[in-house]
Amino acid sequence: MKVALTIAGSDSGGGAGIQADLHTFAAHGLHGTCAITAVTAQNSVAVTRYVALDPEMVVAQIDAVADDMAVAAAKTGMLANAAIVDAVAAAVARRRLPFLVVDPVMVAKSGDRLLDPAAEAAYERLFPLATVLTPNLPEASALLGRPVDTRDDMRRAARDLRARGPRAVVVKGGHLQEGDAVDVFCDGERLVELPAPRIDTANTHGTGCTYSAAIAARLALGHELLDAVRGAKEYLTEAIRRSYRVGHGPGPVDHLHPLTTNWRSP
Repeated sequence: MKVALTIAGSDSGGGAGIQADLHTFAAHGLHGTCAITAVTAQNSVAVTRYVALDPEMVVAQIDAVADDMAVAAAKTGMLANAAIVDAVAAAVARRRLPFLVVDPVMVAKSGDRLLDPAAEAAYERLFPLATVLTPNLPEASALLGRPVDTRDDMRRAARDLRARGPRAVVVKGGHLQEGDAVDVFCDGERLVELPAPRIDTANTHGTGCTYSAAIAARLALGHELLDAVRGAKEYLTEAIRRSYRVGHGPGPVDHLHPLTTNWRSP
């Protein structure tokens, strides 16, 4: 069985972070492993508190997994602060982890910050190591220091971020105000728009984590880069379609929908 590694924060509400990533890896038939960067106290409504782990402990988890298992792909999510970003970048480079998907998590779905603002610039250190960088519109805006609000903005952002070192960039268009949910993929040779019908639901907690984990999973399974992104988007779209509510705020997507289609109660 292929092994995938997520380097991210824990979501006590179970909808995002390592919980979403491990569910997504399982849905793709992978053995999921993790290096926890932060512990959050959160639910579907808010992040009430989080504690970042010591960077040395984050690296110790990465090393423990890589010492024993052949990691076929990895992804990053919440990295919390610049010290953790630096430590993760050094560990990934030293371990030569293949197929790294970098999701520059900065703000939770609830609007609560998950990254020290001073750490935003530190993400540049991960760019040369990234197979795919997957910012949403606010994250692309923060990384570039300019608004990214339209499809034209997304195309320019994908090119400009790709020029900073990642092998490919996917600028996610879920925050577009109208029309389809369009993402823009750029690998330096191809600039491709990936549309999907917008699903009328508020239950979108953890979509970014799920998308990046699905890309990593498909790269681990040997999919070509653009095919991995396309397939991950199709998986996520169906997960959103089958999303559900478990609390008073936005619920999670159904990460396990390929496995649980026939398990629902009548």
